[in-house]
Amino acid sequence: MSESATPAPASAPQPRILIADDQADVLEALRFLLKRDGYVIHTAQSPAGVLATLESQDVDVVLMDLNYARDTTSGREGLDLLARVRQLDSSLPVVVMTAWGSVEGAVEAMRGGARDYVQKPWDNTRLLATLRTQLELGRALRRSRRLEEENTHLRKGGERPTFVGESRAMQPIRRMVERVAPSGANVLITGEHGTGKEVVARWIHTASGRPERPFVAVNSGGLSEGIFESELFGHVKGAFTDAKTDRIGCFELADGGTLFLDEIGNMPLTQQAKLLRVLQTGELHPVGSSKVRRVSVRVVSATNVDLSKAVAEGRFREDLLYRLNTVEVHLPPLRERREDIALLAAHFLTIHGQRYGRSGLKLSPSALDALMAYAWPGNVRELEHAVERALLMAGTDEVTAEDFLLRRGGGGGREGQARLEEMTLEEVERYLIERSLGRHEGNVSDAAKALGLSRSALYRRMQYYGIKGAR
Repeated sequence: MSESATPAPASAPQPRILIADDQADVLEALRFLLKRDGYVIHTAQSPAGVLATLESQDVDVVLMDLNYARDTTSGREGLDLLARVRQLDSSLPVVVMTAWGSVEGAVEAMRGGARDYVQKPWDNTRLLATLRTQLELGRALRRSRRLEEENTHLRKGGERPTFVGESRAMQPIRRMVERVAPSGANVLITGEHGTGKEVVARWIHTASGRPERPFVAVNSGGLSEGIFESELFGHVKGAFTDAKTDRIGCFELADGGTLFLDEIGNMPLTQQAKLLRVLQTGELHPVGSSKVRRVSVRVVSATNVDLSKAVAEGRFREDLLYRLNTVEVHLPPLRERREDIALLAAHFLTIHGQRYGRSGLKLSPSALDALMAYAWPGNVRELEHAVERALLMAGTDEVTAEDFLLRRGGGGGREGQARLEEMTLEEVERYLIERSLGRHEGNVSDAAKALGLSRSALYRRMQYYGIKGAR
């Protein structure tokens, strides 16, 4: 049974206590005292009742008698119960009561994991002070354990990631993301490998209403059946052979924040059903526990799989897709946003230049030509790796085409050098303008003369494509 006191302010959640004693008058007296002190109260009159309550309810502290009906003097039944409680949750503070003033029993209880003890009849002031102390210590211990778990997962880096994309293909995406991010709606990000899906997911998180909360990323398509539930929902000690301690799952770690489910399209159907249940109810059960955990998580997922096709082929649940794609953001491959190649390359050169102590490097015109001509089958990720490698290979402050060591084959059977006839007319025009500006070191007049244009005509085209010249 349980009852709650008058609701406390949202900033100070009501502490939850389980009181265990076989005497109804003791329970009633403690209930009256603790209700006035703002506790949510659960009661039990037997060891079985204590264990049943702990398996179904979250409590912050346990106040339990050492003596029950089976053995009213030694406290042995209470000590056995204490051991069981410790097995269920080693971080849960337990304060024991004894009516016999037995120092030996209290000492044994403390050795068994009890945090403190009180004697019957109790002093109200001391009892309340003891419970408050243990409540705060218990919460601190749980926060510490939670932080340890969070440190093993990918989470928000603190600053909003840079969203590099000025091309016309990226402009509508930028506007959509800016509108959606503060809403809290679930977002599905699609696109080829390496197009920057996780960067967009992190940007959405930091622009949301919960940027200070955790960002937890998990490769959901790479989890085997055996560890899927443990990874996402957590487990309790002893749930399976290797479960040496309790573990908090990714959903609970991301509570109040964002859970990024990468490679969602590769998740097996059996796992999809389990994920759908949590998304529908906001409730989960750690492996090995019947206790319900409630979470509030924004889910951002990503995939390079055509989920509509997967649904039609029976490989992906349609109802799960509807839960994930409240808003869908599709990222184009780098070959469809060539205007961004020079911007991205300069961005990565700055980042990795600082990392390796080589700030101030610049790309030569030949390097820009090579980057613009390459097919980039690995998209933005391949470009970043290429820039990092070229920076390390460069012998001077200018990175050249030779430093990039771009593969002539381009990967996957594609030609590494994109042919002009494979580009659109606008892509060809932009490419030739950027190449001419690069050869003439940004001098607009010289570049215009080489292209057979007037200076004003070239400026109009540069403004249209968002190209900036040095002078």
